[in-house]
Amino acid sequence: MLHSIKYLAGSPGPSGFGSKSSAEHVTASALHLPSITAIITGATSGIGAETARVLAKRGARLILPSRNLKAAEEAKARIEAECSGSEIIAMALDLSSLASVRTFVAQFESLNLPLNLLVNNAGKFSHEHAISEDGIEMTFATNYLGHFLLTKLLVNTMVETTKATGIQGRIVNVSSSIHGWFSGDIIKYLGQISRNKCRNYDATRAYALSKLANVLHTHELARRLKKTGANITVNCVHPGIVRTRLTRDREGFITDLVFFITSKLLKTIPQAAATTCYVAANPRLSNVTGKYFADCNEASPSKLAASLTEAARLWSASEIMVNTNSKLVFNPNNALD
Repeated sequence: MLHSIKYLAGSPGPSGFGSKSSAEHVTASALHLPSITAIITGATSGIGAETARVLAKRGARLILPSRNLKAAEEAKARIEAECSGSEIIAMALDLSSLASVRTFVAQFESLNLPLNLLVNNAGKFSHEHAISEDGIEMTFATNYLGHFLLTKLLVNTMVETTKATGIQGRIVNVSSSIHGWFSGDIIKYLGQISRNKCRNYDATRAYALSKLANVLHTHELARRLKKTGANITVNCVHPGIVRTRLTRDREGFITDLVFFITSKLLKTIPQAAATTCYVAANPRLSNVTGKYFADCNEASPSKLAASLTEAARLWSASEIMVNTNSKLVFNPNNALD
């Protein structure tokens, strides 16, 4: 009850910010941003677009990858109209396709740019069951596996950038509190929904699985980066409840009624982008890694999301799924311990 009251009131937490803080507010002290280059996925609308706008306003060079290149160019034009002198590059990327991820990374590397910040923000909610070209359920492929490979392929560039500039690199995975709605065997359920004929497909559970995977990815990647001594932090965030294109995909009386009833709980887009921007840019988060944030403050993920064993197990399965050179084939019926 106390947490709900603080949320509605927007009371600041230990960070000095709360649910009513805006993205501009939390980045006011980020004076280093003119020195950084950031890749932000899903930046053509909603939370991602606001994240990109604010970081550009603070001086960051931006790479905006999108499945729809025209939408990325339009997002670039909107930001440039407001932030004169900003440096923004629009590029093509379909996160549901591992081949597209590899092509994007190759094209980015050809630009010979540094990389200080990676914001894995793009999200998809597939109402109908669909399988990616790589044989993975579409929501999981887009929200998690594409970002897993993207991060894997870009980490070396980030390590090189930190060594050359002395600026700590940051990776931000955008998850959701909905990750706590998933229970059960992660790998087994992924196998079930990645079949061409999937009976009783539950779109919400599939989405929750993908968001859980984002949190587990954060924990395991943070552990691995720390072990290698890389000067890079990785954290994940719950942006809050906001009506973006993700939720607008399902219009209708029931959806409209639910949003009317819960309108007091909804954040504006600038408020929803605040936690991402806080974790991406606020100096207070220097050396903080492997954490989960909500309302611009550290929070606790679900028990399953906090499992280091499950994080390592998912990582092993993910390596198999993205490895084109391996003779290993992802089989959800095999235990990956």
